[in-house]
Amino acid sequence: MMKILARYLFKQLTVFILFTLIGLLGLYNFFDLIGELGDLGKGGYTLTDALIYVFLQTPSNAYNLMPIAVLIGGIFALSTLAGNAELTVMRAAGVSVKRLLFWLLSIGVLYGAATLLLGEYVAPVAKQAANQHRLAATKAMLVGEFRSGVWVKDGHQIVNISEMLPDLTILGIRIYEFGDKMVLNRILDGTQGKYKGHGEWELESAAETKFAPDEAGVTMKRSATGVWETSITPEMLAVLLVEPSQMSGRSLYSYIDHLRRNNQKTSRYELALWGKLFYPLACLSMIVIALPFAQTQRRSGNVGVRLFAGILVGLAFHFLNQVVVYLGELRSWPPAVVVSIPTLFFLCIALVMLWRQERR
Repeated sequence: MMKILARYLFKQLTVFILFTLIGLLGLYNFFDLIGELGDLGKGGYTLTDALIYVFLQTPSNAYNLMPIAVLIGGIFALSTLAGNAELTVMRAAGVSVKRLLFWLLSIGVLYGAATLLLGEYVAPVAKQAANQHRLAATKAMLVGEFRSGVWVKDGHQIVNISEMLPDLTILGIRIYEFGDKMVLNRILDGTQGKYKGHGEWELESAAETKFAPDEAGVTMKRSATGVWETSITPEMLAVLLVEPSQMSGRSLYSYIDHLRRNNQKTSRYELALWGKLFYPLACLSMIVIALPFAQTQRRSGNVGVRLFAGILVGLAFHFLNQVVVYLGELRSWPPAVVVSIPTLFFLCIALVMLWRQERR
């Protein structure tokens, strides 16, 4: 009997949560597309390119919206059950509040796991692909990422960059410069590059190889630093990177270790890493807080106001999550404490509301 009720509850919640998520994604993608329309015609950027870019943004939007979809979908699903007296029948059949909470938390764990997998494996890859596609279309530059690194075509230069750090330092640079009829004129190598402005990058441990068509043949020159002149700017390369909040946990951990070994500040990335760990747990808080909002259906005729208040709670969670991260970075608060505040705060609110309802 209890297994049948648990499956029925899971089915109802899943239908409403997925429909809510699809609706929110449609809304977000629509506004993303509106924002891209202003760039149509820039370089080779077409409506098709904009649609592809928005589509590739979908996993990232789904990751950000999942807790809100769980809350709103949970409120509507449980409100429907309460309105049809199905929750009352469940309680009469022996389903206690503790058992109901256990079922809801189990469902929240599933959506939390889906959020974790989405943020770890799908969203970062799709976000980077979206940025690469947009750069290639708007800047009319050939951009690709392979095992050998990122490749960029700029005029008569084809550039290979092995790695790009979030501070826009580029590592492992090799520039192939061609002349007329695509004849290779020179190869410029550098271990590290930093932008100096006015179209110039300073390369460390520079090595230049020139190919002369005459008797001079091949000449090589090495120096501590070198200059690379190009129209490629850090802003162009920046869109190939994923923001710390959208990087995978593995990438964040690896980069934090790199910063520590070089005695650099890691607080921003530690906040993002801990956020990756705590954000999926928000699905548990949201599914639990949906229950007391839904149960007001049988105790108050003004249901619309209660449901609207529940939706506002979801938005409040989203904004509070952003605010505490900024404050934590500004005040150098412990990352684990900062990112746990929104989830634990709303979970406590849900439990207090349930306790008060059961006492009445």
